[in-house]
Amino acid sequence: MASSERIRPPWWLKYVNKVMIALNRTGLFTNGPAVLIVTGRKSGKPRPTPVTPFEVDGRRYVVGGLPGSDWVRNLQANPEAVLARGKSRQTVRMVELPVEQARPLLRQFPVLVPTGVDFMKNAGLVTGANPDEFEALAGRCPVFRFDTV
Repeated sequence: MASSERIRPPWWLKYVNKVMIALNRTGLFTNGPAVLIVTGRKSGKPRPTPVTPFEVDGRRYVVGGLPGSDWVRNLQANPEAVLARGKSRQTVRMVELPVEQARPLLRQFPVLVPTGVDFMKNAGLVTGANPDEFEALAGRCPVFRFDTV
């Protein structure tokens, strides 16, 4: 499932992520962005990253937006994580879906997570919100399901 492709994140992403993590701690976000805290595969330290979970048929999912990103590789090494929103913390097990199961979820991504479309466009992964383009990312951008622990 894991692709060896790696896209360098934009220079500004680290700074935006820090702001998003700080805003998340305030508890202002009840829906939309959350912080996924994964264990570093080399350091063993907690590594927070903002994510935008989405729900389909009562299950929550998240798309690994940049192929080869550190948080995705950390999850692939250790799928146990913590999903944080404000003061709320939930321990989860992240299950990476096979390509065929990821395709229909990626098709729905531009509608369910419209804020993610611009991010994917800026990364050069898609040209717009066309579901066909997002479905074609299966195998490049992993999709994870949140399972409760």
